[in-house]
Amino acid sequence: MEKRLPLIHTEVLMILTKRHYLMIGGSVLLAAALTLAATTLPDRSDPVTLPENTAIRVTLDQALSSDLSKPGDRFDATVSEPVVIDGKTVIPQGAHAEGWVVDARQSGRLMGRARLQLALQSVAVDGNGYNVRTVASPRIGRDHKKRNLAWIGGGAAGGAVVGALAGGGTGALIGGPIGAGAGTTVALLTGKKDIKLAPETPVTFKLAEPVTIKVKG
Repeated sequence: MEKRLPLIHTEVLMILTKRHYLMIGGSVLLAAALTLAATTLPDRSDPVTLPENTAIRVTLDQALSSDLSKPGDRFDATVSEPVVIDGKTVIPQGAHAEGWVVDARQSGRLMGRARLQLALQSVAVDGNGYNVRTVASPRIGRDHKKRNLAWIGGGAAGGAVVGALAGGGTGALIGGPIGAGAGTTVALLTGKKDIKLAPETPVTFKLAEPVTIKVKG
């Protein structure tokens, strides 16, 4: 009886060792199968169409202005609010966007209002770029007319008063045009009113046509 104990012990060890190897082999095969499935199965994504007039809100990554920017210049922007359709986030907050300057006109000194119009060209979602067509209302600078009239008219009135005090009626006649000329000079020197957009300025664009974006499920 005592002589058979080592043999029984050896058989038990062999059975445990085989079972151990089978468990390890099964785990390896399962891991390999899962890895193969993950690499071969296509990435599930659902196409979602954003309708026309969908708002895309961004903040500028750089400064733009009516006197320095030129039509055709490119700019970068960051989506500031997620675009959500039917509970799905189609364009996430923080997505990178690119746009271009549609129109840029610098302000004149006595006439000619500044103008700056921008448009988005593309937006990146999950590493994929999507071309978009957008519209945005142009930004128009302040009108010169009222301001110039105030400077010129005020200068003329002030010159007439000073002239009248100095030389009576004749002085008023002389002082009026001189004052008007001074007012015109001030308006000329300070009249430029260009549009300046600093980095992080919020801008809202609206889609001019629908765009379809793949959204991960």
